[in-house]
Amino acid sequence: MNFYRRKKIYKFLLFLIATLIIVTSLLYTHWLATNIAEKERNSVSEWAEATKQLSLPQNDSLQNLNFLLNVIQHNTDIPIIQTDSALRVITAINIRYTEKNKDQVLKRKLKQMIREREPLRIDVSEKETQYLYYHDSEVLRRLKFFPVIQIIIISVFIMIAYFAFSASRQAEQNQVWMGMSKETAHQLGTPISSLMAWKELLKMEGVRPELIMELEKDINRLIKITDRFSKIGSAPELVMADIIPVITSTVSYLRNRTSPKIKFNLKFDRSHPCCVPHNPILMSWVFENLCKNAVDATGGEGIITIDLTENEDQLFIDVSDNGKGIPKSQFKIVFVPGFTTKSRGWGLGLPLVKRIIENYHRGKIFLKHSEVNIGSTFRIVLNHYSR
Repeated sequence: MNFYRRKKIYKFLLFLIATLIIVTSLLYTHWLATNIAEKERNSVSEWAEATKQLSLPQNDSLQNLNFLLNVIQHNTDIPIIQTDSALRVITAINIRYTEKNKDQVLKRKLKQMIREREPLRIDVSEKETQYLYYHDSEVLRRLKFFPVIQIIIISVFIMIAYFAFSASRQAEQNQVWMGMSKETAHQLGTPISSLMAWKELLKMEGVRPELIMELEKDINRLIKITDRFSKIGSAPELVMADIIPVITSTVSYLRNRTSPKIKFNLKFDRSHPCCVPHNPILMSWVFENLCKNAVDATGGEGIITIDLTENEDQLFIDVSDNGKGIPKSQFKIVFVPGFTTKSRGWGLGLPLVKRIIENYHRGKIFLKHSEVNIGSTFRIVLNHYSR
C-alpha cells in the first residue's frame, strides 16, 4: 500500500509542477503582452501628437517637419486608422487592402477598432477634431496566443510520452507474465512426475484406495494448474460451450477445501445452458481466483453468490460476497499488479483474472459495487459470439 501512496504523491507533485510551469508562463506572457501593449499605445500617442504638430502653422521648419515625419513613418506594424469627427477615413496605415476592397476592408477594421478600445483624440484646430483608432500589432496578437500554443505543445508531448511509456511498460509486463508462467509450468513438471511415481508405489504397497484417490485429485489439480500457466502468453483456444459446468466444478472443488461456514449460493438454473466462446481451463482459474478472494474477504465465514443473467449479445456473471468490502479510494487499483489488502499475498490474482477475461476472451471485468463491511460484487461480461 505504501507503493500506491507514494505513486499518488508523485502524481500530485508532477501535476503541481506542470501547473506551476503553466501558471508562470501565463503570468509572464501576460506581463510581457501588457508592456508591449503599453509601448504600442505610447507609439500611437506619439503618432497622434506628431500629426497634430504637423497641422499647426508654426511647425513649418524643415527640421521639425523631418522629425515629425520620422515619428509617423517609424510605425511599421501597428494598424492605425485616422478619421475626422464624422468617422470618415483620412489615413490608414499597416492595413492590407486593394483598391477594389479598400472601402469594405477599412470599414470593417474601423468597426473592430471601435469595439476594442477608446480612440486617441487629435485637436487639429478649434473647429476640427480628428481621431486615431488602432488595434494590436501582429507581434502582440501572436504573443497573446503563445501561452495557448505552449500549453497545447506541452500537453501533446506529455500525452505522447505517457502513451509511449505505458506501451513500453505493458510490453515489459507481458514479457514478465509470459516468462513467469512458462517457468512455473516447467518447474511444476518435475514434482508432478515424481508424485505420479509415488502414487504407483503407494498402490503397490497396499495403501488404502481412498487415500490414493485423494492423492490423484491433487495430482490432477497440479496438472491442471501447470496447463493453465503454460497457456499464459499464447492465444488460447476458445470453444463455444456451456460455461455452467466450469462454474459448478470449480465451486465443487472449492467447497470441499474451504471452511464449512462458507456458503456458496449459485443463483442460476443449471439445466439451462449458457453458451459462450471460452477456454474452460482458464475460465476455471478466473472463478477460482474470484471465489478465493471472496473467501478471504469474508474471513472464513459468509456467503458467496454467483449469479448469471444474459441478453441476446452478452452474458453477465456476478460474483458477490458479504465480506469486508473495498473502499472507494481503491476501486481503480484493485486490478493493478501488486495491489492486495491481505497481509500475505502477491496481488497477482485479480490482474491475472483481468488479463484472462479481457485479453484472451475479449470480455470485461470490473468492480460493480462494494461497500465497507457490506460486501463486494465483481461483474464479468462475456460475448455470446466471438468478435
